[in-house]
Amino acid sequence: MAKKMLIPIFPLNGAILFPETNLPLNIFEERYIEMIDFALGKNKLLGMIQTKDNGDLYRVGCIGRINSFNETKDGRYIINLRGKNHFSILKEVPSNHKFRLVESVFENINIIQDKTFELKKFNKELFITKYRPYINRINPGIDFNLINKIEPATLIKFIAMSCPFSSADKQMLLETFNLNDLAHKLITLFEYYSSTSKNERSVN
Repeated sequence: MAKKMLIPIFPLNGAILFPETNLPLNIFEERYIEMIDFALGKNKLLGMIQTKDNGDLYRVGCIGRINSFNETKDGRYIINLRGKNHFSILKEVPSNHKFRLVESVFENINIIQDKTFELKKFNKELFITKYRPYINRINPGIDFNLINKIEPATLIKFIAMSCPFSSADKQMLLETFNLNDLAHKLITLFEYYSSTSKNERSVN
């Protein structure tokens, strides 16, 4: 059954979070320092969300729990978010805070769980073969020995989070709730960005 919850949101284009993944963040703006203080004083939950070109929020994001927190000498917060589940925004809630609050809804069941049946047709060797020419254009020093050791579900989500695709592409990946489908869409993006000099492209 869906649960409704009031959560603070962190609009950060290019940074997406998936369930069961980690996202380290360096928080330094005053409004987001206040946001972290708010979250720590409640349930440690924070919603990662992206914005459209016109500034409106996308409807779907991922909620994470702050599971690591350190304050630096210059007042910055170094935190880690552990992804919990996708959420959908029902409405933005007016408040006196400098950050934004939304009423959201999310399901108890993680719809992108690392279920074996979702990855029966996943070809890890093909996936990495398609990934290699794309990432070599951006980071030729990447350690593929390490990449090969990552188990499939973690690898797919890690690459979806870390690749510098456009915000629209990132959102498309975030809203893909099946791991096989996510892998196929990533391959499409690898092939596109490996064969063109364009900086942005959205794959539907």
